[in-house]
Amino acid sequence: MASAPASRSTQTANSTSGSASSQPVVDVTAVTTRDDFLLELGQTLDNQAAVRPVETLEAALEALAAGKRAQLLVIDARAVANVRAAVDAAASSAPRALVLVFAEAAAEKQVGAALKGSKVFAVLSTPVDPRKTQAVFEGAIAEAVAARGAAAKPPAVAAPADLTIGAFRAAAAPERAQEGPPDKTRLLLLAAVVALAAAGGGFWYFTRSPKAVAPPAAPAVSSNAPAALAPAAPGAGAPEAAPAAEPVADTSIVQGKVDELLEKARLAMHERRFTEPAGDNALLYYRSAAAADASNAEARDGLQRVAGVLAGRFEEAVNAGRFEEAAQTLANFKSAAPADARVATFEQRFYAGAIAKALADGNLERAAALVRQAQQAGTAAPEQLAKWRADIARRAEDSKVTRLSGLVADRIREGKLTDPDDSAKIYLQQLQAVAPTHPATQRAVHDLGGAYLRKARDAALAKNSVEEDRWLNEARAAGMKTAEIAAFQRDLSTTRQKALQAESERELQLARERIRDGRLTDPAQDSAAYHLGLVQTNDPNNASLAEVSREFTGKLLERARAAVALGKPADADITLAKRFGADPKDIIAVQQAQNAPKAQAAIDPAILAANLKRLRSPSPDYPQSALAQKISGSVTLQFTVSTSGEPRDVRVVEATPPGVFDSAALNAIRHWRYAPTVINGTPVEVPVRTLMRFELPK
Repeated sequence: MASAPASRSTQTANSTSGSASSQPVVDVTAVTTRDDFLLELGQTLDNQAAVRPVETLEAALEALAAGKRAQLLVIDARAVANVRAAVDAAASSAPRALVLVFAEAAAEKQVGAALKGSKVFAVLSTPVDPRKTQAVFEGAIAEAVAARGAAAKPPAVAAPADLTIGAFRAAAAPERAQEGPPDKTRLLLLAAVVALAAAGGGFWYFTRSPKAVAPPAAPAVSSNAPAALAPAAPGAGAPEAAPAAEPVADTSIVQGKVDELLEKARLAMHERRFTEPAGDNALLYYRSAAAADASNAEARDGLQRVAGVLAGRFEEAVNAGRFEEAAQTLANFKSAAPADARVATFEQRFYAGAIAKALADGNLERAAALVRQAQQAGTAAPEQLAKWRADIARRAEDSKVTRLSGLVADRIREGKLTDPDDSAKIYLQQLQAVAPTHPATQRAVHDLGGAYLRKARDAALAKNSVEEDRWLNEARAAGMKTAEIAAFQRDLSTTRQKALQAESERELQLARERIRDGRLTDPAQDSAAYHLGLVQTNDPNNASLAEVSREFTGKLLERARAAVALGKPADADITLAKRFGADPKDIIAVQQAQNAPKAQAAIDPAILAANLKRLRSPSPDYPQSALAQKISGSVTLQFTVSTSGEPRDVRVVEATPPGVFDSAALNAIRHWRYAPTVINGTPVEVPVRTLMRFELPK
């Protein structure tokens, strides 16, 4: 291997033929600033080409434009700021030049990703790997020479431009055995490809894969083959939830010579372009060759090999649940091998898996379309089709039921029970129309009926009978059972009774407090008479009503007797006592005293005390020690109301427990004030005896 000099001068080497006297067939322009890279490159090329080193891309493009031979552009990624921009600029300025990029080993993958889809021939690593680099350069030189020769040839026949390919022929092709030796260019390309496979130049294949190469212009086609699967279901192209259009295999035919078609098919197979890109793949070329010559063994064998690849892809896609990919692969498989015995099995597996996935995803339109396709394809038994349809119908009903029952629950929660446009009532009616016997429907009936009954209970407790009847009727119309409504009414009656009892007890307690405070009839809306009257009207059978009424009427008649003794009218108190059930004998006695001549005898002090009118009576302070120990009790006090209405001579008569509440009671009484008692125009003192209770707060 010859050594390249360390200087950056242009070197001329022998051509690939090995002749010492021949001129190079290709020029290599290297964009680099590294002498060590030039040394490695020169050693690797070993006299295969002339290397022209430059330091900028602009200088390289000028050299490429002036070149007379085939051109290779080598770019050292360390010498340019943007490798992708440099490659694209070279492709634009010198489209027939092949570009190779060298990148540091650590950055090789990153550079390769940046150049994905570009027209770079290969990405290699530095330091230079001689074996791999030699193999890649051999292939690049051969392709550059072939491209240069093709560009220099005048057009001979009016062949479609898209049929021009890099020459490659398999050594074992039987139909080519008698055509004589291949030319030097084709041998070079074959050697380069073999060397690439051995050296592992994988990026070249990656960058030349169908995903990185733009498809050629659409060739002249004839659509004389049937679609692989059944026609797409109506409605394809609807929104996302709708089923996608069914994949259809490309059944077009390229018009051309059989040898050229097979040549392209071999290259496509080598580059793994089995079915893509459209218009430039092995399936298209083998099918076109078979259409042109049905007896061609290589075309038939090629279709079987493509079918084998597609069978493997189909298995992988189905097992992975990628049914869109599986459908397209199956369509292409049927196009490659329509008579293959595996077609029926593949179709059965595809439809079973795809329908199951569509059902699991809740895409019922897609599932229905697939069932129609399976029926048209004739691959599913009638009982299986019936089972699928029943499953779809059941799931469709379940979906509607779930949606409507959810709307019913939402509207109940929002309190929108009977709104005319958007309410639980409307959605329940729709739910009952869709699935009247479904468990979710029954639950919705129960839930909405319960909401109606709660409204009826509120109305009943508010004593709004019109609203109560309205909500009960809504519950019946919604489908609540008669037994459920009857149970509700029993519960409502019990609830009403309990509520009435609680209210009556509250009113009776208020009446007792007003009797104790002497507020028998005043104020009008908060007196003993007022609170007793409510109980007498709403709960006349209350067990405690008679007891409190006796206490109340006794105080009324006592006040009436005092009024009679003072010569004041007592008719109002007598009438009220009659209303609340006072003893008729006690009423007659007061009336007789009222009608008798006025006596001049001294007036009974008890009558005077009962007739006192308290003007101010602050409550006593509850002793903190008693409150802390939770002690309750009472104090009986005796005092005299003076002619000015002030208590005097206040003393404790009895205390329970002794000494606990005495002081608090005395202090409270001393702050009470009464209206002075006047008899025959003269103020008089009145002796009083009273009981003061101390009860723990509730």
